[in-house]
Amino acid sequence: MSPRKISKKAAKTTKKQSKPVHKPEPPRAEIGIFGGTGLYEIEGIHDLKEVRLKTPWGDPSDEFILGILEGHRVAFLSRHGRGHRFSPSEINYRANVYGFKMLGVDRLISVNSVGSLREDIRPRDIVFADQFIDKTKRDSTFFGEGCVAHISLGDPVCPQLSRHCHKVAVSLGIRSRLGATYVCMEGPAFSTRAESKMHRIWGGDLIGMTAATEAKLFREAEICYTTMNLATDYDTWRPDDEGVTVGMIFENLRENISKAKAVIRKALANLPPHDDAACHCRRVLSAAVVTAAHCVPPATRKKLALFVPEYRIGK
Repeated sequence: MSPRKISKKAAKTTKKQSKPVHKPEPPRAEIGIFGGTGLYEIEGIHDLKEVRLKTPWGDPSDEFILGILEGHRVAFLSRHGRGHRFSPSEINYRANVYGFKMLGVDRLISVNSVGSLREDIRPRDIVFADQFIDKTKRDSTFFGEGCVAHISLGDPVCPQLSRHCHKVAVSLGIRSRLGATYVCMEGPAFSTRAESKMHRIWGGDLIGMTAATEAKLFREAEICYTTMNLATDYDTWRPDDEGVTVGMIFENLRENISKAKAVIRKALANLPPHDDAACHCRRVLSAAVVTAAHCVPPATRKKLALFVPEYRIGK
């Protein structure tokens, strides 16, 4: 091959390599709504569109549904996927939370169905849990693989957002409780009677299968998080009850979902500005990452860039 031909090929290759590649940016949202299928069917929402996202941790449970509600850009996600395809132990929790972060969400309301471990928490009540006992063995951190972070989890939900949503529920005449301990277990089977009694001895007020994992990940993502728990049953601790069944749960859940939609809509209509003095959710990583910057592998650095910009890794 002649020098002239080599020169032309090299120039062509250089030109091809220098062509910039632009990846489309995902749309943006302010508020996340996380829960069951159909939550996005709220009266007054408009400009709905679906967005499929890819994350470093795989695919989220479903497409994100974006729209405008009460003047806020919101993003909905069905945690089990539309049609309820994933059990609590199969959900890709990290991909779901990362997806909300990609969309720019900084406050999130999670809707969870739970069993009650207390007589005074009745089926169809709404409870805003503020503590968790986590019995699961899932991947519940974005860190590892060469980058270590120890987040503060003494108060695992956003106090400002929880108080606001609780006040809204009370104003709507809904039986609502602010503060409770949520025991998080693996599924899909419900508790035995012995387990249910043990959870009560531990100090548990609610039993569920998802919220503790999500609370940890949303805290690492520095997203303000509250969990609106919809009580559907008394689990299996009451000796005269038949125990929890799917039919019982869905009967009460249908009633609860309408309440949850009402709370969400009014909470957004009267959403207060973020108060850094009342909430530390958005800066928990500032003192949590302990790995020196030069020790973090490039692949890990790339995965964490959305959470921990270059200047915040290590000391």
